[in-house]
Amino acid sequence: MLFVHTVILSVASVAFAALPTPISVSTAKTYLSQLSVETPSNEPAYSRPLFPTWDTISGTCDTRETVLKRDGTNVVTDSSCKATSGKWVSPYDNVATTLASDLDIDHVVPLKEAWISGARLWTTAQREAFANDLIRPQLVAVTDNLNQSKGDKDVSRWVPPLASYVCTYVRAWVQVKHYYNLSVDSDEKAALQSYLGNC
Repeated sequence: MLFVHTVILSVASVAFAALPTPISVSTAKTYLSQLSVETPSNEPAYSRPLFPTWDTISGTCDTRETVLKRDGTNVVTDSSCKATSGKWVSPYDNVATTLASDLDIDHVVPLKEAWISGARLWTTAQREAFANDLIRPQLVAVTDNLNQSKGDKDVSRWVPPLASYVCTYVRAWVQVKHYYNLSVDSDEKAALQSYLGNC
């Protein structure tokens, strides 16, 4: 089943603090049991431009800039909404920085993972809404090299190195997959069950 969502966001509607709180462990277990288990498909082949980012959210602030403001403290921006100062702590590795350029905005469920799990059947507008989703726990400011090492790996091949954040990460993963009606593969489901069992 394909979803149809209209995403209308304003900076005022987004709580500037951190990743939106994921569902509870018990809800995540229930949601996981409802996800279809399927073999991933990359036919047609994934292409990054099929997921347009970053949308303008408010004024001159785009999705990236909005997440940087949400996830940082004492963030100061210039007239074009670029962060000129602030402090951020990457929740994946607990590394602090005062340079926005040290951060990537991670898609908790990577775009290619979404593609091979069902997003290949969506419209470009639906993929754009997914790639810029500030409501679900899908976007988070993290250390750039860590995000690059994650790439498009699912939870059977990668979770944050900070052990205390793994439960948050897998709860967010399940919530996003469930909301967007994306499938899981068998290794991914087994990994999620194991991680949730240890939460």
